Formats: sequence, C-alpha cells, structure tokens
Amino acid sequence: MTLPTPQNLCLAAIPQAAHPALINLATDYLSACHHQGLNPGPWPEDLARIWYYSEFVARAAIRHPDRFLALLASGDLERVYQDGDMARRVQDSLAPARDETDLMSQLRQSRQREMVRIAWRDLSGAATLNDTLADLSTLADQLIDGALHWLHQDLVRRHGEPRDAAGQPQRLVVLGMGKLGGDELNFSSDIDLIFAYPRSGETDGERSLDNQQFFIRLGQRLIKVLNEKTADGFVYRVDMRLRPFGGTGPLVMSFDALEDYYESHGREWERYALIKARAVAGDRDSAQQLYALLRPFIYRRYLDFGAFGALRDMKALINREATRKGKDQDIKLGEGGIREVEFVGQAFQLIRAGRDPSLQLRGIRPVLERLAAQDLMPAYAVRHLLEAYDFLRRTENRLQMVADQQTHRLPQDPSDRLRLALSMGFADWDSFERSLNRHMRRVHSQFEQVFAAPQGGDDDEQTTQPEAQRDLASLWLGSLEQERALAVLKERGLTDPEAALTALTQLRDSSACRKLTATGRERLDRLMPLMLGVLSGLQAPDATLERLLRLVQTIARRSVYLSLLVENPLALSQLARLCEASPWIADHLTRYPLLLDELLDPRSLYAPPGRQGLLDALNDELVQVPQDDLEQVMDRLRLFKQVQVLKVAAADIMDVLPVMKVSDHLTWIAEVVLERVLDLVLEQLVARHGRPRCLIDGKPFEPGFAVVGYGKLGGLELGYGSDLDIVFLHDSRGAQAMTDGDRPLDNSEFFARVGQRILHFLGIFTGAGRLYEVDTRLRPSGASGLLVTSVTAFADYQLGSAWTWEHQALVRARPVAGDGRIAKAFEAVRDQVLQQPRDEDALRQEVREMREKMWKEHATRDPAWFDLKRDPGGIADIEFMVQYLVLAHASRHPQLTTWPDNIRILESLIETGLMPRDDALFLMDTYRCFRDRIHELTLQELPARVPASDWTQEREQVRAFWQRLMT
Repeated sequence: MTLPTPQNLCLAAIPQAAHPALINLATDYLSACHHQGLNPGPWPEDLARIWYYSEFVARAAIRHPDRFLALLASGDLERVYQDGDMARRVQDSLAPARDETDLMSQLRQSRQREMVRIAWRDLSGAATLNDTLADLSTLADQLIDGALHWLHQDLVRRHGEPRDAAGQPQRLVVLGMGKLGGDELNFSSDIDLIFAYPRSGETDGERSLDNQQFFIRLGQRLIKVLNEKTADGFVYRVDMRLRPFGGTGPLVMSFDALEDYYESHGREWERYALIKARAVAGDRDSAQQLYALLRPFIYRRYLDFGAFGALRDMKALINREATRKGKDQDIKLGEGGIREVEFVGQAFQLIRAGRDPSLQLRGIRPVLERLAAQDLMPAYAVRHLLEAYDFLRRTENRLQMVADQQTHRLPQDPSDRLRLALSMGFADWDSFERSLNRHMRRVHSQFEQVFAAPQGGDDDEQTTQPEAQRDLASLWLGSLEQERALAVLKERGLTDPEAALTALTQLRDSSACRKLTATGRERLDRLMPLMLGVLSGLQAPDATLERLLRLVQTIARRSVYLSLLVENPLALSQLARLCEASPWIADHLTRYPLLLDELLDPRSLYAPPGRQGLLDALNDELVQVPQDDLEQVMDRLRLFKQVQVLKVAAADIMDVLPVMKVSDHLTWIAEVVLERVLDLVLEQLVARHGRPRCLIDGKPFEPGFAVVGYGKLGGLELGYGSDLDIVFLHDSRGAQAMTDGDRPLDNSEFFARVGQRILHFLGIFTGAGRLYEVDTRLRPSGASGLLVTSVTAFADYQLGSAWTWEHQALVRARPVAGDGRIAKAFEAVRDQVLQQPRDEDALRQEVREMREKMWKEHATRDPAWFDLKRDPGGIADIEFMVQYLVLAHASRHPQLTTWPDNIRILESLIETGLMPRDDALFLMDTYRCFRDRIHELTLQELPARVPASDWTQEREQVRAFWQRLMT
C-alpha cells in the first residue's frame, strides 16, 4: 500500500493555482496524524476536491485527525441517515457530560462531526439538496433538544420540577423560526428561537422558583451553551429578537401571555415569521396546544389581501437595507434571491391558508407545489421558482461550506469565483453566472407579478399618475372644488353627477369610514379613485356607482376586502360589470363579501362546474374543517352554495348559460348540498344511537332514508332563491325496528330526527346566511302529517287518499338524495300512481277547478301587467296542461312518467302522438322564454311580471290551447 504524501494527493481536477494551498493542507494533516500516532491510510478519492471546495472540512481534519479518520471509517459519508440515526448520535455524544463545561464541549464536537459529514456528502454529490437541508435541520433539533434536556434536569436537581396549579409537570417549548422551523436550515445559519411554557405555577423543590423564573434561567443557560465561543468553537449563533416585544421583551412567556400579546400587539411581520414556527425542542406535545392558540393570529379565516401590502413594504425595507449595505450581489436578500421566493409562497399562505388549511405548511417548496396543484399559480411559474430555489440554496450552502461562515454574498476574487462555479458543476464563472442570473431574473419577475403595486402608492408614484386619476383621488378626499368635481364625474359618464357627489360625500363622512383604522383609511383612499375610474365605459354608471357604494359601506370595516379590490384591478373590473348587470348579484356580494374572492379568476367565475365538479368542490371545501365542528361545517356549506350560485348568476347574466342550463346548475347545487347534509346528519345520529335495524320475515334488514324533490327541485327547474319542496321517506318495517347503539331509538323516531335535523341544517340562519327555505307540506296529509313517512305508508296514501292535485305534484317529483333502494321504490310507486286509469272528464274538471282557484287567489289584479307565472296564458297554464295529459294518458302510454320536467314530458307527448309536434314545440319555446325572463327579472330584483303588451300573441295562443284541451 502506497502511503499518502502531499505529492501523491490527486489534484488532477483542481485548478493549478490552488495546488500549493492544498499541498500545504495535506502536509499539515499528515503532520497532525503523525503527532497523534495515527495511520492516515490512503487518500480518499474525493478528498482533494472536497478540501478545495471547503477549507472548513480540511481544517477540521487537521485539528482532529482522529475524529476525521473515525468518520471515514464509519461509512457515514456514503449513507443516508435513517430516522433516529441523528438523534442516537447526538444522545450518545452528550451522555458522558458531567457538567456544563463538559456539555458545551460535547455539543461542539458532535456538531463538528456531523457538519463535516454533511458538507462532505453535499460537495461529493452523494447527498441531494433535500438530504442536506433535512440533515442540517435535524442536527440543530437534536443538539438544541439534547442541551435543553440536560440543562432542565440540572435545574430540577436545584429547584425541583416546575408544575402548574394542578400539579402537572411543565416543560419549556422551544420554537424554531425561519429556515430552522421550515426544516430548511442552511449550512452556517443563525437560529431564531422563541421560548414558551404552557402554564404558570412553581417548582416543587426546597429552593422553589416561579415557573417563569425557572424557564428564564433555563433559556439563558441554553443560549449560553449554544452561542458561546470556546476553544471548540460554537454550536449556533442564537437570535431571540423574534420573541414578543423583541430584545426588550421577557425571554420566556406562558402560552396565555403569548396569545394575549399576538391578539393585542401582533404585527404583520410577526404573522409572516410565525408561519414557519415549529417546536424544535422541549415539550412537543404541549406545542400542539400552542399552535392552536397562534393559528388564528397567523391565518385569518377570511381572504387577507392586506398581506400583499404588508409584505411589499417589508421587502422594500429589506431592499433598501441591502442597497445601503452594498448587498446587490446577495443571493438571499438581493433581487431574485431566496427571500423573494419565500415571500411569494408565504404571501399566498397569509392570504388563503385561513380558508384553506392545506396551505398551512412550513417549508417553502411544499407550499409552492400546493399552489401549482390548486392552480393558484401557473405550473410553469412554480417550476421556475422551485428550480431557482434549488439552485440558490445549493449556492448558499457552497458559499458557507468554504469556511463555515454565514455569508450570502457572491465572491469578488477570481479564484473564489472559480471555486464556487466548479463546486456548482460549472466549468467557469461566466457559465455559472449566466445560469444564476437566469434563475434570479425568473424569481424577480414572478415576485414583481405577485407583489407589484397595481396602482401608485407612494409619493413618487403619485406624481407620475395621470391627471385624471389624480383628480379622482382629490375628488374622493374632498379637496377638489365642486365645479371641477362635477365635471370629473360627468367625464366618467355619470348622468347625475350631483347625486353621485352627494353619495360619495356621505360615504366619506359616514361613521363607518370615520371609525376606520389608519390602515383601513389608507386602503379606502386608494380604492375609491380606482372604483370611480372603472365607471368609464359602463352603460349604467349611476346605478352601478350606487350599488358599489352600498358594498363599500358594508366592507369598509373589513379592510381586507378593500385590499382585495385594490390589489386586483381585474377583480374590481369584474365587480363593476356584475353590479351593473344585476342588482341581485350586487346585493349578494354585499351580504356575503367573502364571495369577492371569486372575482379574481374570470375563467372560474363564468364557468360553473357540473354535478361531479360540484361534488368535488364541496368535498374540497369540507375536508378543510373538522366534521365535528358543526358551526364551521354549516358556514362552509353556506359559502359553497353562495359561491356556486354566484357563478351561475354571473354566467347567466353574461349569456354564457342558456335558461335550461341555469336551472340544471341551480338544481345540481341543491342536490349536492342535500346529499352532504343528509350524510352529516346520519353520521351524527348513528354515532349517538347506532344504525336502524329491523327484521322482515325473520331476516335482518338495515332500513334507509331518502329525500324526494317536488316542484322546481323535482322538475330540475330551480331558480334563484327558490324554496325546496321535499318529502322524506324511509323503508323501515317489520319487527324489532330499533337502532343498535348504546342509546337506542325506535326507527320511526330515529328517522323523524333525521328529517328534523335536515330542516335545521338547511333553514337555520348563521353568520353566513341560510342554505335554503324548505317546504314539506307536500308530504302525505300535508302539514298535519308525519314529517317522515315510510315507503309503504306513502304508497297507501297516494293510492287511496291523495287528492288529484297531489297526483299532479307527483308528476314533478323524483328522488334527489339518500338511499338508492328507496329511490327505486319511490319511482315504482310514482309510476303506479300516475299510470292508473282515470275518468278523463272528471280529471279535466278537477284540474281546471284547481287552476281557476289559483287564478282567483294569485292572478294579477292590474291589467297593465302580466304575471309570467300565475296569470292566464303563463307558465302555470302550461304546467297544468302537461300534468293533465300525463294523468289522463299514462295508463296507455307509460313513457309519459319517465321524466319529471315539463320540456321532456312535452317531447314524450310528441313521441306518443298525443300532441302535434308544432303545438308542443311552441309550448316548449314559450315555456323556456317565460322562465328565461323570470331569471332575468330575479337578477334585476324585480317581480316576475312584464307589461301586459309583452308576448300577447304567445299568451293568447297558450290560452287557446287551454280552451281546446281543458274545457
């Protein structure tokens, strides 16, 4: 075996200029081995290259060749640590520590061994970036936790165990912030920590201490053993300035004190910092309670677009500081650097993660991946950010591995530049710099797209605004003379500028606006000129402004909504268009401002999903909340319904959806909601009382429950704001009809409770409104009958006791949720009832008399108007004729009972030859036309009536059909 010498060190891959320095390092290393009587063995294959890249690794080997040789022999340089390996290494190294001095020495030796291993594996290409960041973070966790455990036990020996008032032991929770919290620690990083403990109390020893004093001493000692520089170096530079009140605040606080601080004094940058907070040492079980306390501060339950402005300001401050310190070549803080990647991801978290817990992640890479998966950022943009982040983090680590120093500046010395380029896999500095610049340009471009202020906000930008925009700002602030203000409003297309100016003044001087915080006022002052600006080009700017001002009055105190509109000009434009087109939509948005988020993406806004898409969307919405939190579940159901109805209305008002599709979508929304409500109610009651069981002919049977839709729901013809006409059925019968839980109920009582809770779920008002008004009077015996009926009793009633008008109603009935077996049984009963032979003359008379009764009670009294639903010649006439024809002829033509909706029944009447094709097509077209007009009137918040001069020919023709068929 050839003994190693400085001369046979393999330097072929090393630049010639670096050879002398490496030979000197090799000489010093061999001398150190000889001094300790160690056999250095052959040179490892990668040693020269790694020592060239990292003098830190070389110096560590020279100072402690025994430890270096042991590391080489261990095989740890070739393998990935498995779970628990790092913890065992650190624990074994700290176990012999007898006192604090010994502890400090062992900590530093353990750190140096693992840092040499991590650097070697990274520089040799044996480790991925994920491996390196995970090892660095895990090492920090274990060193901090090991030191804390040792120090805690030492203090307990002196003062006893800290306990709360109930006698429960208390432990310190060490929160790691920044990259440590995100499991993305860089090679030579400070660690930002916050100390907390669960509850107040005192220690149980003879030299008792208040818990806070105990943990303050513990925290001080932990900082010392990690931070203090000794002959062995230091473990980590510890920064505590992120704690409440910064460097002047108490070192340690109880959970309650932390919660109170963030509720009362927390600032935007602290929300940003706490996104990555993670318990890295101490009482990790109690840390879950702390996370729950902090979560409402970090993640707002509404969409918080105010975070954009706060992060923009924070980044501007960082940029100014970087410029002042000459950090333009800084890969962390410079334009396109690591911090900008983090800001992009964390901005979306601050804005959306309160509503979407799947974004409550600590690491930036999984956050970005989630944004792409949810289509919140384009996939290509996320790919560019992830590629750049990988490149920049590897560059950061290679810079810091040179000498174990915290630096983010690119080197200026040519030899240092070449070393960095080669360590990153490039042949020279120029090719490395080109790649670096490309990545940083992409990052900065994405950062600018996310954070660029949509309108000028500071003084310099204000001076560059167009004169018209400055006039609008002055007008809103009341500093524009009246004559000029009226002229400006007239230029925007307003026909009554005096009324508009008065309305603006009233809003500006209203109590809601006067009570705004400084931040809220600043956001309102930025929004209003923009809002006035979007009036240009509208057909009805006066009415639109009136509706917009009502909305602003409502949202002013929730300035996050003001930020949403300021930060998203497209959303503001969509808002103006929709408010112009429909006062119903304007009112809907005013009552439920959470829906403003839907304006951000017109692709989604004007493309309501189909039935399966609705199911998927509702699942995504509810998976984010605990199913046992009924308040949140109810709110999410309501939000889902409101969002989906808004999408239908937006697509309708912009003529994207035809009338039949509008009703289809509104009906699907109701069906999906009913299905989920039924599932939730059954889940709750089964958990409490068990599943319903019974015996039929001695055999066990598990009965089910179903919801039948009547009227517009049954006929797939729901409109905006339609009630739901529903009937509840179950199929329990036979013996031993009881639930099988610990608190059993008779099946009839169980299913009655199911029905009652469904009505409660649908009808109760919460802060998010009501789901649906429900009418159950079409059940057997109406309001005096049982709320939930068995299928058998329902069949008996329909075949033996129901009135003709109830059979008419059955024409437009179908199962909409629940047990498929009951659905089939209901359809069989419906077919049997509707296909009964009937006396046509008697049937005609009963149907006609019912219709005439409706005319007398509900028809329009004013001859100047025509009620599209109720008046002669309207929708009700067509519906009654269709129902009559089904009841009169289904016994001979059973296909008439296939469908519950009027259009397809009319198609069936053509197929059976019961109605001439031209007549049926006319009724279909007229029916669609009337329904379409009703949708339009609803969106204009107008009653379902038109001037009597409208559609006279169509109405007369419908009446002529009625006369021929029904008299």
